[in-house]
Amino acid sequence: MQHRLWSSGASDKNKAMVEQLQRYGIIKSSKVAQVMETIDRGLFVPPGASPYFDSPMPIGYNATISAPHMHASCLELLEKHLQPGMRALDVGSGTGYLTACFAIMVGPEGRAVGVEHIPELVTSSIENIKKSAAAPQLTDGSLSIHITDGREGWPELAPYDAIHVGAAAPQIPQALIEQLKPGGRMVIPVGTMFQELKVVDKNQDGKVSIRDETAVRYVPLTSKDAQLQAN
Repeated sequence: MQHRLWSSGASDKNKAMVEQLQRYGIIKSSKVAQVMETIDRGLFVPPGASPYFDSPMPIGYNATISAPHMHASCLELLEKHLQPGMRALDVGSGTGYLTACFAIMVGPEGRAVGVEHIPELVTSSIENIKKSAAAPQLTDGSLSIHITDGREGWPELAPYDAIHVGAAAPQIPQALIEQLKPGGRMVIPVGTMFQELKVVDKNQDGKVSIRDETAVRYVPLTSKDAQLQAN
């Protein structure tokens, strides 16, 4: 899913990118706008890339960082589940960008957890976060990134008020449903050739409801070996 929200190439500043997403109605919440202004996307893309251009970008290891409009959309969908003191899980945390956004939203009294199965990406994402406004939360432990198969989540800190999955699963992993807190929400792309961004809500009784939000195109949520061998 690649939308060219502006035709003249990259916005030259993070704030201009956020303002453009607001003008196009993708960012509606002032809280989402604030966090995307606070966490500079330019700190989380590979050198030489155009960080503020509205397109996904390769980050190595057959992984990508999602386009800004997709990050904004997911933050909008999860905002009520990213309140101070809440717990958030970012599956396939990649460069660490969205995990850092989650950390700012839940605050030091909450927990933001990123899981990623490529060790090199975990290492570089921690370095990225250290340069960002979320750095203090790495130090105090309220933000952490872990090497693991994202399909298994991170049960040690479950349950989570918010779960975001940054790669497309053929079906929703049961482990992630189990780690979703009653009253919580998960946003996950599902499908192979055709994918839908699904919104998974668990009510206070534990009943799960699923709806389709929009058609998307993500890299697959798969094993480390399969990802590294992908063409």
